[in-house]
Order: sequence, then structure tokens, then C-alpha cells
Amino acid sequence: MANTQTPSKSSNSRQQGAAMMEENDPIEMGRDMVEYVREYVRENPETAALYCLGIGFILGWKLKIW
Repeated sequence: MANTQTPSKSSNSRQQGAAMMEENDPIEMGRDMVEYVREYVRENPETAALYCLGIGFILGWKLKIW
């Protein structure tokens, strides 16, 4: 039997943690979300306009001063 060395568990988990941080970077996630929304609006402008109208209606109704 050959004696092979395996990387220690702590360094392996540290590398996985760093990879997960890169994948779950909040700034990158925000950029991806903006890109997705832009693409959706280009493909479905009527639906996006109706969403904006509905959100504006609800915000205006709930945030009125009187």
C-alpha cells in the first residue's frame, strides 16, 4: 500500500469557503440581478410596465400623507 498524503481537512474547507465567498459575493449577485432584470424588460416590456404601474399605485396609496 502506497502512503499517499491527502490535504488536511482544515485547508480544504478553507479553500471551499473562499470559493463559496466568491460565488456568493453580494456585489456580484446584485450585478447579476440587475442584468437579469434588464434582459427581462427587453424581452417583456409590457409586463415590466404593468409591474411598475402596480408597484407605483400601491406605494402611492400606502405612502400618502393624509
